[in-house]
Amino acid sequence: SSTHSSSKHKSNTDGSTIHPINPPQGGRMDSMDKIAIYRDLIMDSIEYDILSDRYGQERLDEVVELMLETIFSRREYIRVAGDEHPREVVKIRLLKVTSQHVEYVFDCLDKNTTKVYNIKSYLLTALYNAPATIDSFYRAEVNHDLYGGGTL
Repeated sequence: SSTHSSSKHKSNTDGSTIHPINPPQGGRMDSMDKIAIYRDLIMDSIEYDILSDRYGQERLDEVVELMLETIFSRREYIRVAGDEHPREVVKIRLLKVTSQHVEYVFDCLDKNTTKVYNIKSYLLTALYNAPATIDSFYRAEVNHDLYGGGTL
């Protein structure tokens, strides 16, 4: 029958499966639909197609999957930068992340010279903080370039 043949050939070649998210058994399709909707929302918000050319699909996929995993976590509180935050607060903050924030996070990661022991936690913290810290970071960069950093 056709159902047997389709299940035999079921494989994931695009790497988009999210293993940490286990939707509740009762509403499996609903949960999978929600995940797909949020994935599309995040990919649109971060301008996935544009940034994947610049930073690589694999690197961007890590960001998207981490955001989805966090948004769909069943934990009431999510640990970010050593503090416990209500899941809904973290979710709302992550949904504000744009392509500019992702570029900022990658810029910070690329400039970081200290050893990062838990990259997943570090990345989540950077994404969570990006909407709140991006302006101050770039203001400090401009001030350093204009007033600090050598002779005129």
